[in-house]
Amino acid sequence: MSHPCHPGKFNLKTLAVSGAAVALALSLSACQGGTSPKGSAGTGKSAAADEITLADAFELGGYNPTNGYAELGVSPMYEGLLGLESKDPHKLPELRPVLATAMPTSNADKTEWTVEVRDGVKFSDGSDFDAQDVVANYKEVMNPDTASEIGASYEMVDQINADGNKVTFKLKYPYPDFPSRLLLGLAPGEYMKGGLASESPLNTKPVGTGPYVLKTLDSQKAVWVANPNYWGKAPQVKQLTTVYVPDDAARVARIRTKEFDGSIIPPALANSLKNLPGYQVVHADSADWRGISFPGSNAFCADLQARIAMNEAVNRQEIIKKVLFGAGKPASTPVSAVYEAYDPEAQFKFDLEGAKKRLDAAGWKPGADGIREKDGQRAAFTLAYSSNDTVRRDLSVAFAAAMKPLGVDVKLEGTTWDALDGRLDKVGILLGGGDKPYSIDTQVYSILHTREANTSQYDNPGNYGSPEMDKILEQARKSGDESERVKLYQQAQKQYLEAPNHVFLAFLQHTYVTRDAGWKTGNLTVEPHSHGVNWGPWWNLGQWEK
Repeated sequence: MSHPCHPGKFNLKTLAVSGAAVALALSLSACQGGTSPKGSAGTGKSAAADEITLADAFELGGYNPTNGYAELGVSPMYEGLLGLESKDPHKLPELRPVLATAMPTSNADKTEWTVEVRDGVKFSDGSDFDAQDVVANYKEVMNPDTASEIGASYEMVDQINADGNKVTFKLKYPYPDFPSRLLLGLAPGEYMKGGLASESPLNTKPVGTGPYVLKTLDSQKAVWVANPNYWGKAPQVKQLTTVYVPDDAARVARIRTKEFDGSIIPPALANSLKNLPGYQVVHADSADWRGISFPGSNAFCADLQARIAMNEAVNRQEIIKKVLFGAGKPASTPVSAVYEAYDPEAQFKFDLEGAKKRLDAAGWKPGADGIREKDGQRAAFTLAYSSNDTVRRDLSVAFAAAMKPLGVDVKLEGTTWDALDGRLDKVGILLGGGDKPYSIDTQVYSILHTREANTSQYDNPGNYGSPEMDKILEQARKSGDESERVKLYQQAQKQYLEAPNHVFLAFLQHTYVTRDAGWKTGNLTVEPHSHGVNWGPWWNLGQWEK
């Protein structure tokens, strides 16, 4: 799905950076530095050696897993049937059993999946975890009455049944990537009452099986402590405090005073901290892309040759260097290099002169003011971006500047997501995606397929697609032959170059600043669209060792 950002309490509410901070950021060198060797990350010293305090840009609360929190098994207090295991920080993590005793098994055509749940596990409230809790959680997500933000992600499930300690998922169609859906964080079944997920008591009083429990929560601070009922190895970090600091520049200033052990920081500002004694700047690879959607009602964008030309006129490497300060990788399609199916040849090459000739041939000729015209229509559209997100703002500015020599007028509009409702076919949008990257199907299907019912309004908002692309994606989604799936997804990438529906710009490297206090933390992991201090060096906090 191409969520602009995670819904509800997960929205990144970064405020506009002050003019002084922007000036500082623009004056910084584009070189990278401070990344932990071999993808590991050290952090952690606070007032007590076994406590850490982090500054986050995300609002606190919204901890209901059936509404999307901990959907990928990463959380201080929730666990899923499966979890992530990062053996290489530059490759997709492997899935491993957590609340399951082993990896799930399937029938021959991948329409039925069975998993056995672990005995002897207790929730943080002291109640027992069992297979019925699993069934209740998944049914709650899928229940239309809960209005779960992630309900559409489980639409392939037809039935869920428990028999003793085994849970069986029967699917509507073959889905080889189904194990990635078993990362969902689980809460006690008695909380699954069919009410609105956004109003569940779990949002502020979470109950899970993870290594931590929430001790206190207010609008500015959350404190987690070690879970005394934890079924696994007791965590060595005994307390985690997260402080809500939405302003980018404020987090940087407070890191400089060493008030915090770490934070998520935009790459330009993080670069100014690379020489701060006792701290490191680390970059986590991600399948989190940024790109531009096209308005469906715009005559210029509706021209296929125009969409190809705009892709050719963007120097992605230059944008990554100047806007992201090197913390990113070029994106021509939503398929990142972390996937086996990635095709390194399926890339738009920067060719401004070729793009001009393409538009000339398509009948879009420069007018008196330099902006191209055809049949009384101008090569112009509005590009909207979240005004609270400095990275999206700067990427929007860079894209508009790249379009100017092509003869395309891109007007910029800083706005809010709420204000875009009802306008998605009228404006282009600086979008982000990759919210469930541990399935390549989820990474590409909804953004490249023509619009389908019950999908996010941000999935292919201009509804540009083709029968050829739809057919490839549908075949790849259901194929149980891994080699065939790889070929189909590579075919989809080549097909996309012939009929693009976005201008993808970059896969972000999420940037964090962390105190180095000698913890053995293991590898970073390839991250989804969602990020913040639940991810980065702290994604596996309960497993840290001295």
